[in-house]
Amino acid sequence: MHAIRLHAFGPAENLVYEKTDDPVPGPGQVRIAVAAAGVHLLDTALRRGETGGPMPPADLPTIPGREVAGTVESLGDGVDPEWLGRRVVAHIGLVPGGYAELTVTEAERLHALPDSLDAAEAVAMIGTGRTTMAFLHFAAVTADDVAIVTAAAGGVGSLLVQYARNVGAYAVGLAGGPEKVAQVRDLGADTAADYTDPAWPEHVRAALGARRATVLLDTVGGPAARAAAGLLAPGGRHLVLGWSSGAPLEFTAAELAERGITSVNVLGPDWLSRIGGDNPLRRMEEAALTEAATGRWTPLVQRYPLARAAEAHRALESRGTVGKVVLEP
Repeated sequence: MHAIRLHAFGPAENLVYEKTDDPVPGPGQVRIAVAAAGVHLLDTALRRGETGGPMPPADLPTIPGREVAGTVESLGDGVDPEWLGRRVVAHIGLVPGGYAELTVTEAERLHALPDSLDAAEAVAMIGTGRTTMAFLHFAAVTADDVAIVTAAAGGVGSLLVQYARNVGAYAVGLAGGPEKVAQVRDLGADTAADYTDPAWPEHVRAALGARRATVLLDTVGGPAARAAAGLLAPGGRHLVLGWSSGAPLEFTAAELAERGITSVNVLGPDWLSRIGGDNPLRRMEEAALTEAATGRWTPLVQRYPLARAAEAHRALESRGTVGKVVLEP
């Protein structure tokens, strides 16, 4: 098979498209003919040799990638034969191997795909979608909210805008550049603003009129989040999923007390236990796939050929992508 292999940590150019041995499914595993493999920002950090929270550094050489969709074409011992030939999607966990024409994973990780969902859309749901679902579990956005979404043209942000719209909240989407702003507006945002324009907060205030923002759904941090926080009403909520800018937005204790704002890093180390119940990750995956299959979420997907994985990494690192980045063999 062909795969993307990393032989040395470093820049995107270290991702090499080459032939390698086909993986063999072990007991309880299946082999998937990959139709789409997800690319995550975390993949770029792991490529550089940085640890990513619970993700250990890879043993080299490695095939990156942990989100795949395709067709089951081989079964290991003990796997239900009903899986053979089925279209599936899976998050393969801490074990890499997704950037390839073939990959193996445990059968218990599989989700069968409905005909209405293509492989790339499914990949967008299995990782980014489940993260969004977890974020929303804590955010509890309702029709009474005015929600500001940073990076609203990104994988998570685009889903947050659609969720806010679907529950009847007023959605404000922030994105970088006119093209991304137009896409956010097409997703259903009531107001979309270009955070590279220094005057964007004034434009949003004018659009809101008598309304005040009640919740800030923040995946960016940095100056954009600080400016957005200035629009929060007293008692507003700031929920943090990450800080792609490199620095989280932090409030002083005095500022929080004076304005009555709550600021919570949602996906902290105990987030799974705070969701509770059996197998919360799988429940979030199922919920995200249902949103896409029913048409309530339309994931934005930017597709690259598998051989151009390095280009996909560079674009993701430079914020030159829209929605979920996916590699297609």
